[in-house]
Amino acid sequence: MRLLNDLIGKEVLDHTALVIGKVKDVEIDTSSNKIESVIISKGGIGESIGISKAESLVPFEMINRIGDKVILKKAINEAEQLVEELENEI
Repeated sequence: MRLLNDLIGKEVLDHTALVIGKVKDVEIDTSSNKIESVIISKGGIGESIGISKAESLVPFEMINRIGDKVILKKAINEAEQLVEELENEI
């Protein structure tokens, strides 16, 4: 679980290096122990004082690279659209 602790709080950038927010939490498939998605808080003053509700659910497949920062393969709105499409298939 060290990876999860390291991942939470990392800054998230889209494919154009635009800062989107920070990793707030991680969803895990308990049967396979694989990360399904990350929850990104979109920042702003509300986040810094703990009252922000602006969050995005990003499938783990949308992550290009994890290092000092998390870099997405596409823009956040494309990630949100993918989540909606996957939910509609279920």
